[in-house]
Amino acid sequence: MQRSAGLYFRGFGEYASPPATLCAAVGGENVQENIYAPPAACTVAGFVVKCAEIRIMGIIAVHYKKLSDAPLLVALNREEDPARETLPPKIQSGRPRSVCGVDLQAGGTWAGVNQHGLFVAVVNCPKKVPPSEPRSRGLLCRELLGCQNAEEALDMAQRELLTGCYAGANYVCVDRMSGGVAHGGDDVDVEKFKPGLHILSQSRVNDLNDYRQEFVRRLLTLQRIDTAISFFAVASRAFSSSPGASGKMGILIRRPDRQTVSSMLVSLTEKTQRSVMQYAAGSPDMCPYEDVSALLRQVLSTDRAARAAAAAKEARARAAQEAAERSEE
Repeated sequence: MQRSAGLYFRGFGEYASPPATLCAAVGGENVQENIYAPPAACTVAGFVVKCAEIRIMGIIAVHYKKLSDAPLLVALNREEDPARETLPPKIQSGRPRSVCGVDLQAGGTWAGVNQHGLFVAVVNCPKKVPPSEPRSRGLLCRELLGCQNAEEALDMAQRELLTGCYAGANYVCVDRMSGGVAHGGDDVDVEKFKPGLHILSQSRVNDLNDYRQEFVRRLLTLQRIDTAISFFAVASRAFSSSPGASGKMGILIRRPDRQTVSSMLVSLTEKTQRSVMQYAAGSPDMCPYEDVSALLRQVLSTDRAARAAAAAKEARARAAQEAAERSEE
């Protein structure tokens, strides 16, 4: 951050005071709660922050019900301790089937899709008084993938968060029909999605005071998005943007204890065979996105096959009933 004539500058815009999401401005004023002690000074998305800093925890963008052929488009970056071991997205056992990565430390996940087309992801958030022995937030994320739809998942997430057993976490639960965010910081509530672009980080969804959210929003709205392909093109650039030494904005994180460790792009379309999942197993500016759509389509086809089997069973039962009625005549 640069200070000149009482104004604070970031990659775009100027402010009479630092953005509220910064825990401390240059010189140490404007300190907020839920902070931890980083090095004396470091650069985060174009800001040079001294004395204290927000805990960067991940960022998700959801392009919701704006395209008829692709009602659900998602981009997300996971930010975590680089020493924490994980597995890339794979098809998981059990019912309903799901495709997600796995955190080997706790056995949970940070994002995934199940056979019903339900997308679930978690972003950690601050909480003033977390439990002394919190339950894994990633395990809850994986359990939410067992739900039939977004409404059920949001209800389950809210119930679980109200138990007080978890450290701060926000859960995105969305499918082609409905969706929203279950906030689980100091206050627990659910905010439903309306058609449009929604962005979530360690703050509340669509927080205008969150500079990272607003930076991503700006990049995702500078160009017209009228297809899933155009969304992937714009989102991959936005979520691969690296801060520059000259103060250029970016959202990638590179700290010894917390980095952008993976990135994911998802398109859930009306036709299963056109749904797409791409995954970068590292910082996406250095690790290319790999196409894992075959896994996603295999999982989604399970639901289609189940519906076809149920319809066939119902048709057979109806035919048998009609045959029995004719024989009685």
